[in-house]
Amino acid sequence: MVSVFAIPTGTLAAIITILYLATRTIYRLYFHPLHKIPGPKLAAASHCVEFYYDVIKGGKYIFAIERMHQVYGPIVRINPRQVHISDPEFYDEIYTSAARPRDKDVYATARLGSPLSVISTNSHRHHRLRRRVLNNFFSKQSVMSLEPLIQEKCQLLARYFERASRSGTLVRVNDTLAAFTSDVIAHYCYGESYHYLENPDGKNHLKEGLGGLLLLVHVFYFFPWLPRLFAIIPIQLTRMLSPSMSALADFQLRIRKQSAETLSDITNKTKKNGNEQQTIFEALVDPSIPAEERTIERLTDEGVIVLGAGSETTANNMALCLYHLSENPSVMQRLRNELEQVMPNPTSTASWAELERLPYFNGVINETLRLAIGGSWRLPRIPTEETLRYKDFMIPQGTPVIMTQYFVHMNPDIFPNPTKFDPERWITATEQHHNLAKYLVPFNRGTRNCIGLNLAYAELYLGIAAIARRFDMKVEDTTADNVMLARDYGVPHSETGCWNVKARVVNVLTK
Repeated sequence: MVSVFAIPTGTLAAIITILYLATRTIYRLYFHPLHKIPGPKLAAASHCVEFYYDVIKGGKYIFAIERMHQVYGPIVRINPRQVHISDPEFYDEIYTSAARPRDKDVYATARLGSPLSVISTNSHRHHRLRRRVLNNFFSKQSVMSLEPLIQEKCQLLARYFERASRSGTLVRVNDTLAAFTSDVIAHYCYGESYHYLENPDGKNHLKEGLGGLLLLVHVFYFFPWLPRLFAIIPIQLTRMLSPSMSALADFQLRIRKQSAETLSDITNKTKKNGNEQQTIFEALVDPSIPAEERTIERLTDEGVIVLGAGSETTANNMALCLYHLSENPSVMQRLRNELEQVMPNPTSTASWAELERLPYFNGVINETLRLAIGGSWRLPRIPTEETLRYKDFMIPQGTPVIMTQYFVHMNPDIFPNPTKFDPERWITATEQHHNLAKYLVPFNRGTRNCIGLNLAYAELYLGIAAIARRFDMKVEDTTADNVMLARDYGVPHSETGCWNVKARVVNVLTK
């Protein structure tokens, strides 16, 4: 008989590892609480499939999951821990009100590299505490009070398009609109704009920083300790190791500096602020907020997320809308005819409230949000106080459950010919008293929905109206593939990278 002590250490370690992996695999496949949920065995046994598609192939697991649903049905186990459901009627069972608490999944929130932000707060109760401070700033009433600022930025945007028309410049539409949305959210956060709209073709630190973060979300998901490691590495070394991480680090340093300034200025600001409107970050460092919530680290994390979320997604939505309007002249003309009701001249302005009452414009905005797939990533929710039942399957309490926006918005049973830009489908649904809006979830639902949805809507309505009423654009070097989800990096990417619409302003309307 061979003594265990006679086995070489390396061999013994290998045997133990193999036994551990074999035991874990058997448990996951045959004894785990999710073992009855359909799905491929390899995905149920390990995260290797998910890693391969999202990290190695680059944001492709969303399409592997789509194929799983085609084979296994509307409920599948996509990894050892998580269940994915493709059934729009079940959406509100996962993304619920406060009466049915949902925590977030710690691995999913780690991918943003900002653990102290509201969006990355895992606990339902802690999330409510942090979000309560921000809710008032993003209510519809508060955003309406911000409308003069948005209108001012719309005029700067229009002036840029006028200059582009005179010079024949090929406009990078996504970059230009990111300058618009970045200036708005920066002013709301800190009380001053970054002035990107003064030179939309110049460097946009916010866009570059967010772009760096998005390219790393899948890596951070599997290696949640990496952001902390990069935080202690000298910035010069970071620039050498990873261009994506370098852009993010530069952006974080900029936000950290502003956070420190906000903290140091708060005493004087409080004394003189009487009639001045408080900024978002002044509210976050108000003395009434618990001290542990008023740290530079927390403000930096929140700044990265609020600024990033408040710029990139809305800019992409607007660019997608302008692309489809340019490619569909009949849609553009019908929209322009309707806009004339509240904007009699091309240079007229209309309020958000007036624009919201235009039925065809509503259809254009809804169809834009449907096709834009603003959040392409998986958003797990963990039922903390109940076991969910989906048809004949019981989903144990504590299981991360997911539905993905893409599977709702591109469902052909709800949206026939789902890849077509068709504002008319919303008009028809209204006439037939069909609540199609039930299946429009660009900002998610429930207590964890996107807090900035009202600001996004205001920018969409006001920005698109200002451009569509006044300018004719011709798309160049851009196809539908450039504005279609081909890779999931949190927000949609094409096969070649970020969405990138290019166009020339070919006419400026005068009447």
